[in-house]
Amino acid sequence: MNHLLATVITGMVTDENETFYFIQKDGFTFALDKKEGQHKIGDMVKGFVYTDKQQKARLTTVAVETTRTSYGWGLVTDVRRDLGVFLDVGLADKQFLVSLDVLPELKELWPNKGDKLYVHLDVDRKNRIWAVPAGPEVFQKMAGPAYNNMQNQTWPAIVYRLKLTGTFVYLPENNMLGFIHPSERYAEPRLGEVLKARVIGFREVDRTLNLSLKPRSFEMLENDAQMILAYLQSNGGFMTLNDKSSPDDIKATFGISKSQFKKALGGLMKARKIKQDINGTELIEQ
Repeated sequence: MNHLLATVITGMVTDENETFYFIQKDGFTFALDKKEGQHKIGDMVKGFVYTDKQQKARLTTVAVETTRTSYGWGLVTDVRRDLGVFLDVGLADKQFLVSLDVLPELKELWPNKGDKLYVHLDVDRKNRIWAVPAGPEVFQKMAGPAYNNMQNQTWPAIVYRLKLTGTFVYLPENNMLGFIHPSERYAEPRLGEVLKARVIGFREVDRTLNLSLKPRSFEMLENDAQMILAYLQSNGGFMTLNDKSSPDDIKATFGISKSQFKKALGGLMKARKIKQDINGTELIEQ
């Protein structure tokens, strides 16, 4: 039976009871739940073969993308530090384990519940079915080329490879690949984590994207700077105040001290959002 498990087969209905049809293939029998549809003895039925939680041989006509020979996405439903992580690949009564042996050595980088892994299935000598994450070559073959016109766009990105050099991700909505350098993140993402990543560059050599998990510079500005930006935007992009203005004028307009005001202006100038002269402060057109 080992060679049939985790594959799609076509077998014959040879028997039934109140709950199941029994499908035979190569001398082995698989139970098909009658809730999936009506059949009669002698019908040929196509379906995915697996063993359920009780290790009973089963066949389902539910479409399953993840097999021995094909990859599909699995949703992490449980994490067992002594075993690995369990994935839902679309079967109502069975989840497949990704062994701890193929997961990162650092358990804090393991997938969490709700994360996603792109896997195929493998079967050991004891007829146990395992989920095996796709390697980088699978993603490289699957993904299409990125384009050099996506700067500052933000997209969902799923982590598929962790390296010291950075994080490799797949953009499911675009079918593209991306890379996040350690300098463009605050902490290392988990394997399978679904991120929101911003495009900051394009690699012509392999047509992939450089991405960042950090906000744009103006998004990191403190509240005082945001208040000044809002004031400028509501006043035609200019104000007579600058870092030489009196503390009283600054306090009257913004309700903050001159030192706070100068710090906020410094951040805005560093982010290239404003410029100053003796007349005041002006927004820089983006």
